[in-house]
Amino acid sequence: MASVRKLQSGRWQAQFRPVPGGKQITRTDPRKAVVERWLEEQIASKVSGTFVNPRDGRTTFASYYAEWSARQIWTHGTRRAMDLTVSSATFADTPLRSIRRAHVELWVKAMQTQDRGTDAAGNIRQGLAPQTIKTRLINARTIFRAAVVDRKIATDPTMGVRLPQARKASNAMQIPTANELRGTLAAAAPHQRALFALCAFAGLRLGEASALKVGDIDFLNRMISVRRQAQKTRGSTLEIRLPKYGSERTVAAADGLLTLLAAHIALLGLQGLPDAFLFTSEQGGPAAPSTVHHAWMAARSKGSRTAYHLHDLRHYYASGLIAAGCDVSTVQHALGHSSATTLRVYTHLWPKADDRTRAAAQGMFDDALGSADEFLTNAAATSA
Repeated sequence: MASVRKLQSGRWQAQFRPVPGGKQITRTDPRKAVVERWLEEQIASKVSGTFVNPRDGRTTFASYYAEWSARQIWTHGTRRAMDLTVSSATFADTPLRSIRRAHVELWVKAMQTQDRGTDAAGNIRQGLAPQTIKTRLINARTIFRAAVVDRKIATDPTMGVRLPQARKASNAMQIPTANELRGTLAAAAPHQRALFALCAFAGLRLGEASALKVGDIDFLNRMISVRRQAQKTRGSTLEIRLPKYGSERTVAAADGLLTLLAAHIALLGLQGLPDAFLFTSEQGGPAAPSTVHHAWMAARSKGSRTAYHLHDLRHYYASGLIAAGCDVSTVQHALGHSSATTLRVYTHLWPKADDRTRAAAQGMFDDALGSADEFLTNAAATSA
């Protein structure tokens, strides 16, 4: 199965047959020590179960992804995210066996520094957000690890790659105040106000609120069903699909929000039309998220004049639930997170151990003595 021989040219050649009766692989070099070391590595990898036939690594990263992804059971959103990762990879056309950690590091650097044009204010946009870069690296790592399992490569080249430092959630998160939110809602167009309220007081994502139908509002049981989302595709086509994985849910609705929704339905004359979209476009379908976003920016500039984004209304909702004493499971369900670990961005909002200890001790003090001022006043009167 394995041997080393000297060729007539004076070079040395190691021969190795991974499978009895199978194809033989060779390594040739002027130095005998080099081919002997290579042969030892092949034998060791065969014994340890990590052997990879060099021929299998000739397929490119993009070609392997095309073959492997066809076997995966993914949602539309996952498929699109993975496709975007591969199309942006600078090593997409490189053979798997030739991809090194340096290739991945250069890709990360390119994502961090790429020119993204200018925003609406004329400011230069450079580089993707750290979280976006992290997501793409994780997607690429999933593909490489699948290649390792399929014995296309021996190791995952993404291991050890450093990512741009992301801001702490406590610093990056923006939460509007009640007064700021009130000002923005007051300045919003009447037919858009209820949509913004759904984001602020029910925690719906923009796409979820845009795709809401009249029949999704259960006024009797005071519940809102999140069953679909509206999302733009690359071709700017608006698609209606299931919510993000784990996000299909029912949300307990506040009476005030239901009153606002009832007024909205009456405003648009949607009574008795359960299949009608609550927020429609000029074409008759659901309002496009981009249109709603522009409406929010207009209301924000007239009302609170703050820099809050529409998605920050979900943070407002989450922070309110946490402040009211809701536990992790309750907040997770209300926001439509697939797991509690995704709530880590809100960790800094939950009361710390010292806060809970202080509140518990205050409760015991109040039960025994009432308010401190009252106790001191009564104690002084008694001693007198």
